[in-house]
Amino acid sequence: MEMEDEKWEVAHRASGMVNANIIVGRLETEGIPTRLKYEAVGTIYPITIDGLGEVKILVPAVYLEYAHEVLSRSYEDDDMDWRDQ
Repeated sequence: MEMEDEKWEVAHRASGMVNANIIVGRLETEGIPTRLKYEAVGTIYPITIDGLGEVKILVPAVYLEYAHEVLSRSYEDDDMDWRDQ
């Protein structure tokens, strides 16, 4: 089955493209394919009013539970492997 034939579900609703891209980065780092669904105005205004500016982050239905798990994790600076340059 190809990705185009799969059912995609909303994994997260972000306020604006900047936030959506951060979420997409977290999901794709974990190997979860993503798609964005938004109104054109969402790319212009980084606010959400009555759904205007909202960006839906979609994942294949088979990845939905894993996507929620990934997005529920929080990270602290101590969790990151920072190295002095």
